[in-house]
Amino acid sequence: MDEKKKLRKLIKDELSALSVPLYEDWSYQIAQRLFTDEYWKNASTLAITISRSPEVDTYQIIRKAWEQGKRVVIPKCESKSRTLDFRELTRFTQLESVYFGLYEPIVSETSSVKSEEIDLVIVPGAAFDNRGYRLGFGGGYYDRFLANYHGNTLALAFEKQIVNNVPIEKHDIPVKKIISNHEVIKVEG
Repeated sequence: MDEKKKLRKLIKDELSALSVPLYEDWSYQIAQRLFTDEYWKNASTLAITISRSPEVDTYQIIRKAWEQGKRVVIPKCESKSRTLDFRELTRFTQLESVYFGLYEPIVSETSSVKSEEIDLVIVPGAAFDNRGYRLGFGGGYYDRFLANYHGNTLALAFEKQIVNNVPIEKHDIPVKKIISNHEVIKVEG
């Protein structure tokens, strides 16, 4: 098993062992830190994934964005081109379950949004380091998207997801901030 696969498995196993109360508490702490962050406050349109356990809960974040009048866009994975198509979500019933239990926007009920219109991308990942580098889930979708995106980026992570060193490759692009249940790590600025 290569280094990336080992690290993904280790993190997944650790997160899967979290109790529901701890998971909920940590997700809440992360969301509260996010809501006071300048990137959040300044974003009109934000891109975020639909979480699945044991990832940081994004449902509460999406609800708060809607309450604050923010535009929320969710990625649709285009498997043939291995790219992301961000689509505006206005209600959770516009989602459908696709492969691996992921929820994505229903194309016929949502509209595509150009990357230039997105102010903040909340980038998912299995693990992160203090330099902002991330270990994704192995598809390379976000690596390709971030190569041409010039807005703000941040990641939400439980403290168990922050490691000393993420194995990186030349195409990897770090996020500008990581918000955990323990701290905010500013990578840029």
